[in-house]
Amino acid sequence: MSPMDTGITLNELVYSLVARIPSGRVMTYGQIAALCGSPRAARIVGGIAHFGSEELPWHRVVNKRGGLAGAFPGGRSAQAQLLEAEGVSVSAESIVGVDSLMWWPPESEEQL
Repeated sequence: MSPMDTGITLNELVYSLVARIPSGRVMTYGQIAALCGSPRAARIVGGIAHFGSEELPWHRVVNKRGGLAGAFPGGRSAQAQLLEAEGVSVSAESIVGVDSLMWWPPESEEQL
């Protein structure tokens, strides 16, 4: 689904998806972009995260290798603290086990 097909902005689609990431799980920027209908927009999703609503759980969004965001408010250490408070192990290199922690919305919810 493309944002243009729905009349909903990409920002709104990203916000809707990030809001649903459960505690202790993560999604990647590219995964979010693809689910929003823009598979090549991982960097744009990163920009949306950087300037997005502070009420959303942006700490649950990582890069494709599980790396934490250097531009996260407070840096990688702040993002690590939030994830660790949810039971997520973060390595000394600021990486999480993205393969075991990745969350996918149920098929019935994939169409945002």
